[in-house]
Amino acid sequence: MTSTSYITTPIYYVNDKPHIGHAYTSLAADVLARWRRLQGHEVFFLTGTDEHGQKVEKAAADAGMDPQSFTDRVSQHFRDLTGTMGLSNDAFIRTTEARHKRACQALWEKLASNGEIYLGHYEGWYAVRDEAFYGPDELTERDGVKYAPSGAPVEWVREPSYFFRLSAWQDRLLAYYEANPDFILPASRRNEVIAFVKSGLGDLSISRTSFTWGVKVPGDEAHVMYVWLDALTNYITAVGYPDDPAAFAKWWPAELHFVGKDIVRFHAIYWPAFLMAAGLPVQHRVFAHGWWTNEGQKISKSLGNVIDPVALVEEFDLDAVRYFLLREVPFGQDGDFSRSALVNRLNGELANALGNLANRTLSLIQRNCEATLPAPAETAPGDVALRALVAALPATVGGHLDRQEYHLALEAVMALAREANGYITVEAPWALKKTAPVRMAVVLRHLHDTLRALATVLQPFMPDTMAKLLAQLGVPEEARGLDHLATPLPAGLALPAPEPLFRKVEAAA
Repeated sequence: MTSTSYITTPIYYVNDKPHIGHAYTSLAADVLARWRRLQGHEVFFLTGTDEHGQKVEKAAADAGMDPQSFTDRVSQHFRDLTGTMGLSNDAFIRTTEARHKRACQALWEKLASNGEIYLGHYEGWYAVRDEAFYGPDELTERDGVKYAPSGAPVEWVREPSYFFRLSAWQDRLLAYYEANPDFILPASRRNEVIAFVKSGLGDLSISRTSFTWGVKVPGDEAHVMYVWLDALTNYITAVGYPDDPAAFAKWWPAELHFVGKDIVRFHAIYWPAFLMAAGLPVQHRVFAHGWWTNEGQKISKSLGNVIDPVALVEEFDLDAVRYFLLREVPFGQDGDFSRSALVNRLNGELANALGNLANRTLSLIQRNCEATLPAPAETAPGDVALRALVAALPATVGGHLDRQEYHLALEAVMALAREANGYITVEAPWALKKTAPVRMAVVLRHLHDTLRALATVLQPFMPDTMAKLLAQLGVPEEARGLDHLATPLPAGLALPAPEPLFRKVEAAA
């Protein structure tokens, strides 16, 4: 029976245009979704936009627009990003949709009926930018202004509020983390979350009365829902809650929520507590990645160094950017973007190691084998190391992707490319045409099989370029899944003339 996999990005906040961080999160989710499809799984991949809250209401006012018109405009930028980055998402959700408001209110009513919500007053330090309350011990003060750990200024607020009994879930959350050690990755984020929960959880304010742009609390429309209760609910809205129980049962719980490290607390503490309190299953994993800097500097609009993913793709081509972002930095750690690093990866690994290997191999088959695929070959002693890496590649890459170790998955790919380049240099098939034509054909067949494996596992990372390479290798579109690698392509298969896969880029002066 086909396995199902539900993978999500966070829904992106619509107070500004997308930047490299949004593209990075979405790309990681896309690669895993594509890998699961390559494995034969049925996949639902979700992204979208978070459109409610005080921050959006203020941004809309600053732009001289009503909130709905403002969110319509900015949300489209994020929808456009899915095309720019070549995402394979199955759905794009907006929290202003009617179905989402129904889901939020249904979840609220379930929590209320289970005795998990009560009405009180809240007073405390609130950061509008983060849409979050902070305790006094979390704040710093400069020039008479108090700041949250994120750097956002906070203000003292007091207003009526409904509360979620988060304090009652402290021990159950800790028990869940212990029973599911891979629920939060990487380990540094898991440790951070556990330490926060162990320090003590208070009840959580889940409604506001000081603004109106949000989902109304059922039965008390003077209140709008806390933006995080609203936003997190999108993950179940999109798979049918509460209107389509069959779809919900099929897809939920999600395999993985991808998030930035700044919002791991909401996904790994509040969200599982809401779900448990409503009697719903908890997602299987939250993975919190790090932040990018630009040439060693923190990215900010004031510094003018925001990295525009659209401009990056226009300059370097989509697949090169996709490859670089997941190759350069261990996913989960902070990383520094530099143009020189991108150029070095593109030229050294893609153009030289992989592109030249493909071009040399396929050109030799064109010239020396009448442009047809040689027969499957017996493995000679000199072929053993290469064949072993080829056979192990899908499992090696898959094991790393199961733990979101993208850089290690790509290092395994490049290790095989390096091995194949060493093999072709040692065997020198161009010199075997007259002296040992049978051995030449064997060598070229091994190299072709190697390229087929490389192209197959790289499809999630570089879908367009690998589709071109697989076509040059003569692999039919219907035979490009992982399970097809076990079936050799037939000898005598006609191969088209090879074309370059990657263009070299000049380093900046």
